[in-house]
Amino acid sequence: MRTLGLALAATAACLGASLPAHAKVEINVNQGNVQPLPIALPAFQSRDGLGAKLMEVVAADLKRSGLFAPINPTAFIQKDLSPDATPRFQDWTVINAQALVSGRVTPEADGRLRVEFRLWDTYAGTQLDGQQFYASPDNWRRIAHIIADAIYERLTGEKGYFDTRIVFVDETGSKDKRRKRLAIMDQDGANVRYLTEGGDLVLTPRFSPNRQEITYMSFGKGEPRVYLLQLETGQREVVGNFPGMTFAPRFSPDGQKVVMSLQQEGNANLYAMDLRSRATTRLTSTNAIDTSPSYSPDSSKIVFESDRGGRPQIYTMNADGSGQQRISFGQGSYNTPVWSPRGDLIAFTKQSGGQFQIGVMKPDGSGERILTSSFHAEGPTWAPNGRVIMFFRDQGGGPQLFSIDLTGRNEQRVATPNFASDPAWSPALE
Repeated sequence: MRTLGLALAATAACLGASLPAHAKVEINVNQGNVQPLPIALPAFQSRDGLGAKLMEVVAADLKRSGLFAPINPTAFIQKDLSPDATPRFQDWTVINAQALVSGRVTPEADGRLRVEFRLWDTYAGTQLDGQQFYASPDNWRRIAHIIADAIYERLTGEKGYFDTRIVFVDETGSKDKRRKRLAIMDQDGANVRYLTEGGDLVLTPRFSPNRQEITYMSFGKGEPRVYLLQLETGQREVVGNFPGMTFAPRFSPDGQKVVMSLQQEGNANLYAMDLRSRATTRLTSTNAIDTSPSYSPDSSKIVFESDRGGRPQIYTMNADGSGQQRISFGQGSYNTPVWSPRGDLIAFTKQSGGQFQIGVMKPDGSGERILTSSFHAEGPTWAPNGRVIMFFRDQGGGPQLFSIDLTGRNEQRVATPNFASDPAWSPALE
């Protein structure tokens, strides 16, 4: 039983899913050049067309990942596909559908929807997965994201990232009178909701590990304040007034602390704050600017940016401030490092040769790779599975959101109603 705060439940046993130990259809995401897997995604059976709309969302999620190639429905031969019966596999292999999804949407007597699906390996002729979900009708898009996650995980072995949200800064107006509002949306750009009215300048929202609260900076009366906002209730509280702060704090993985940079007398040092007691602990003490700290997933280390060597570079240290060491040594300046949720990589912004670049490196500084380069790009944030990065880019007119996977070959613009900056990706929803 799986509860998602919306009376949604999932079960696989009821559909008799046959899960072979070694499926023929699989995607190796660790290859350097992944060929998208052809997959057939027929509209689910339904009375009102909702099955077709649901599968459009599933197809869009999978296609945007760069790992799947949904087949055009006009090529489908079998038109009577039912989740209650085994597909005619030869009708699907002849159009090179290596995987197939069948399903149905049924209204229940209590007003909820029941959504069931099966995932098939067409060449092996076996069922790979089968689940059903219950939810209120207004949550049908979320069910689609959860189904896409299930398909992604079964065929790649990696957790999906489609049932997630993005908090960002929505920007409207001219450059000299820019209105900035805090907003939240699904990872595909749907269901945009505004969290602030735009009366005060807001910057750098950050998600808590519990998925239900964020921190952000606000300049209400000229002084930067850090707020803690409960997403579901809208309740807001001041974490503190921090003159000289330029980035909002980041949470520790357990959500009990935040780490931040505070500027004093021209220098900036790093501090950790216990959110329960509001007690702060100083972590660095230099005559330089130390900023942009980010915890490792196990909370044992912190990565940060410092110009103590003459220009901004990336450093790591233990969570108590000991063991500080530089890990970036390339040409240019390195900024805004963020530790991957997997712990294996650190994303960063790099300025070199008149270009802004989004890249990754290992925690020891080795294996640096540039994923994308442009006139102005910054602010990387990780998907919860550590396979995709979102960032914002301003090509002259105003900032827009983009995502890119770790191969650097699958860059996608993320649609927003207006200009958008400072994205922060939520943990996976439950």
